[in-house]
Amino acid sequence: MFSRVHSASTLGVGAFIVDIETHLENALPAFTIVGLPDSAVKESRERVSAAIKNSQISFPGKKITVNLAPADIRKEGSAFDVPIAIGILTAAGILQPQYTLDKTLLLGELALDGTVRAIHGALPIAFTAQRERYERIILPEHNANEAAVVYGIDIIPISSLRDTIAYLRGEKNIDRQKINPAAILQDTTQYTIDWSDVKGQDNAKRALEVAAAGGHNVIMIGAPGSGKTMLAKRLPTILPPLTLDEALETTTIHSVAGLLPESHALVSTRPFRAPHHTISDAALVGGGVGTARPGEISLAHHGVLFLDELPEFARNVLEVLRQPIEDRRITISRTKQTIEYPANFMLVCSMNPCPCGNFGNPQHECSCTPQQIQRYMAKISGPLLDRIDIHVDVLPVSYSDLSSSRPSESSAEVRERIVRARDIQRRRFARRKDIHKNADMTPQDIRTYCVLDSEGKKLMSKAMTIMGFSARAFDRILKVARTIADLADRDSILPQHLSEAIQYRSLDRQYWNA
Repeated sequence: MFSRVHSASTLGVGAFIVDIETHLENALPAFTIVGLPDSAVKESRERVSAAIKNSQISFPGKKITVNLAPADIRKEGSAFDVPIAIGILTAAGILQPQYTLDKTLLLGELALDGTVRAIHGALPIAFTAQRERYERIILPEHNANEAAVVYGIDIIPISSLRDTIAYLRGEKNIDRQKINPAAILQDTTQYTIDWSDVKGQDNAKRALEVAAAGGHNVIMIGAPGSGKTMLAKRLPTILPPLTLDEALETTTIHSVAGLLPESHALVSTRPFRAPHHTISDAALVGGGVGTARPGEISLAHHGVLFLDELPEFARNVLEVLRQPIEDRRITISRTKQTIEYPANFMLVCSMNPCPCGNFGNPQHECSCTPQQIQRYMAKISGPLLDRIDIHVDVLPVSYSDLSSSRPSESSAEVRERIVRARDIQRRRFARRKDIHKNADMTPQDIRTYCVLDSEGKKLMSKAMTIMGFSARAFDRILKVARTIADLADRDSILPQHLSEAIQYRSLDRQYWNA
């Protein structure tokens, strides 16, 4: 007695099809699962047998062997419970489906009472099923909206093993799940915070507006209580809305990580990740025991990664950021596999200028010695700092600004300007799939789109000579200048645009040479 049903499992941000072969023979009762199952898959023996019995179905008293093919890839998770149960019942002749299961994927974790629980990675599995030309996916109702984002495949939501069996027998009709992804993005959740909450700080606001318009990395340096964290938390409110492609990429990562809320179809707003400074390097970039999981940099894909109190992070944790910032992806290598996760994020950092926080503060005297300041700043390496486009000096807010009743610009007003600048960039890179904004430009793109006039070349030459910028800093200054010109709706980069971009690179020299 033999049966074959199909399921799937995630690998990185993709998925692969798993054939579940079940063989029953007349021998002493036993239940064995082979094909490199992990502990969660092995434990499905107990869940499956209990779920079948509690669904008032006789469990076959035979020797059961379940093979998960391909057998050379490790299988993880609990999504194989439902297909294993269906495979056993089909092989035993208890279940005779109304149609062949060759073009059907089965997914779901079983509770002991036979109800079906949510799984991880439904969206990438749905994309794989679409690519492999499967006709339908039977999966938990909590994951139905997520999988229904993919067109051209029937999504059948189930809530229990009994419902699944009744549907396969043709005894129960279950409506296909349908959803409109574009409508979800238009109906995004409104933020409860706003750009207008920040009093004063016009210079910092301008710098963050430039950063948001081009997707540039930012570091804010200032005394405690000057508003650095407040500004960073409101940055997502001025970022342009996610496009459908960006939303699908972001949702795929959150789905694999198991962070997509149940019954949610898409991540509709740009992610904002703010890990604590005690985070490990594996948690930041991805990894872990067994299959490597996405880290914070991938969860911040198409959004913001905020590192508050930057010098408090371990040095080795910060240094692993250097390559992902450049490549916009992270490759995690293991003995038997290599997994790549996308990591195109805006890095936003904040820090005090010294251990006491008052260096450069006109209102309070700094109590730190030059050696203490130097050691504190040395926690941030030059190569990492060189990869941050915009350095902002955030001064303490004055009483007049705090008590002012003058209305500040709202997030919606600032976002309008940023959306216009991003539209210019979108048209500029319309033929490129690997570039979405100015921060993504390659050296070849910089030579094409960031041409300076004679006055701009003189200004840049003088800045390079006096401030000693690296070649990487030179490219990043030009990218920021291009963004400033886009905000001003100018085709060419003018000297005033370049001057503003250069001033955003002065703080590393001011503080690091203090």
